[in-house]
Amino acid sequence: LDAMANRFAHWAKSRGLRRSDTIALMMTNRVEYLAAWIGFSKVGVATALINTNLTGQGLAHCLTISNAFQVVADEDCWRQIEDARPLVGHNLMLWVLGLDDEDENSERRGLDKPVRGGSSVRPARSGREGLTNRDTALYIYTSGTTGLPKAARIPHSRARTYMRAFAGATRSTPKDRIFNVLPLYHSTGGLVGVGAALLNGARLVIRKKFSASSFWPDVVASGATMFVYIGELCRYLVNCPPQAYEKKHKLRFAFGNGMRGDVWPEFQSRFNIPEVLEFYGSTEGNVSLFNFDGKQGAIGRVPSYLKKQINIRLVQCDVETEQPVRGPDGLCRLARVGEIGEAIGEIGNDIRHDFSGYADKAASQKKILTDVFKKGDRWFRTGDLMRQDAEGYFYFVDRMGDTFRWKGENVSTSEVEQVLMDAPGVAEAIVYGIPVPGQEGKAGMAALVIEGKFDPKTFADHINGKLPAYAQPVFLRMIEAAETTGTFKYRKSDLVADGFDPERVGASLYVRGGKSGYQKLTAAARTAILNGEGRL
Repeated sequence: LDAMANRFAHWAKSRGLRRSDTIALMMTNRVEYLAAWIGFSKVGVATALINTNLTGQGLAHCLTISNAFQVVADEDCWRQIEDARPLVGHNLMLWVLGLDDEDENSERRGLDKPVRGGSSVRPARSGREGLTNRDTALYIYTSGTTGLPKAARIPHSRARTYMRAFAGATRSTPKDRIFNVLPLYHSTGGLVGVGAALLNGARLVIRKKFSASSFWPDVVASGATMFVYIGELCRYLVNCPPQAYEKKHKLRFAFGNGMRGDVWPEFQSRFNIPEVLEFYGSTEGNVSLFNFDGKQGAIGRVPSYLKKQINIRLVQCDVETEQPVRGPDGLCRLARVGEIGEAIGEIGNDIRHDFSGYADKAASQKKILTDVFKKGDRWFRTGDLMRQDAEGYFYFVDRMGDTFRWKGENVSTSEVEQVLMDAPGVAEAIVYGIPVPGQEGKAGMAALVIEGKFDPKTFADHINGKLPAYAQPVFLRMIEAAETTGTFKYRKSDLVADGFDPERVGASLYVRGGKSGYQKLTAAARTAILNGEGRL
């Protein structure tokens, strides 16, 4: 791996890339993925990790804000980049692993030969002269609370802290084999899962993408002793029919984030996994929690005697205005035991409590709360609603604002609304997430004001080319007019409360599926969804 990383480093230098430059990386899970960004880091070049689900305008936006003029892709992803190229704000040179020579042109070239031909010797120390722990190693994209994806800046210090934290928390050893099917472009799969293996000498087993049907056979065949999860993955496994391999494994430990309290007991007992380590953290945030006790449903614990050492606090907030509640003195109020509040983290100068922000400085400022408990203090807003019990255990409640989570991905409602508004016949679009029994996160729903007759196929064709599958609305409802507030913001609370109940919504209710892309939601189909029998 190190020799391969060195070859990528020398290739980057041969292209004239220097410190402070950025390369965009868009590949499915493979060993070259890790070798590429590790190699680029060796010569001070930052890597923007691009979500492989992105297409069109969303992909173009991520490539543009990365300011990367060189893009590294593989045979599975390069066509998405070519399709988005006309929308990118600068010229791109695309390098593709697995591209045949005859496919090459002036702006797209094969990468296999140039990398293989590079030196496997570690680049000279002089190439890293002046490089510090605070320089940028990676950009990892997050939806944030509004708008298109933001590029969270991950300095070397943060990448190393992520990896070291889980090398310690998992207590992995060279005898362990860690199974990782999460995408390497996210921090959980790409740093948390990788660090637990590489830093302790364990074996890392990666797969191109998650498959529920192949999961247990792969775990057994690989001899895995640990695996890294997100909550959605665990729910998929629990919902699968029993199979012979699910208890024939050697797994002793699972670690990750987002496992729901109602999934956890069945997941652990059915699959006979002795220990589960749930953690909380965000790619760009400075707040992290570990549930070392294994208390089912909790994301971590801060007992009262450790409160001063750990920077998380819950503050009372107005969910409608999305602002903290302040007292007569202008300072924020702490949430009481059992009361839901927004989690915030005090910003400090040390690596653990620093807030590195986004590539967009204006977006970074929106995440900082000042004059919280005393004049002049600065706190990072997670945008996550939580509650804490009397024993100090924290429980995740929901995301605040215009982002919801579906299929393991954050979905920005404003981004989806922009695409829907461009669909033929759509005058207005309001997008929101609604809970569905038995499903992780929230399913996307759109209330549409239509000019003329609604054509499901035309609508589906429009969004298929512009939104990744996880961001496409699962449900649609037709409305005559969109109700707004005095500041012209859409009123979503009533729409969310209506959900996909025909008695509240009426007959103009659609669900994704069928030949036309969307079909009328029948009573039978709704019952199947509520019972967990219908696929979304």
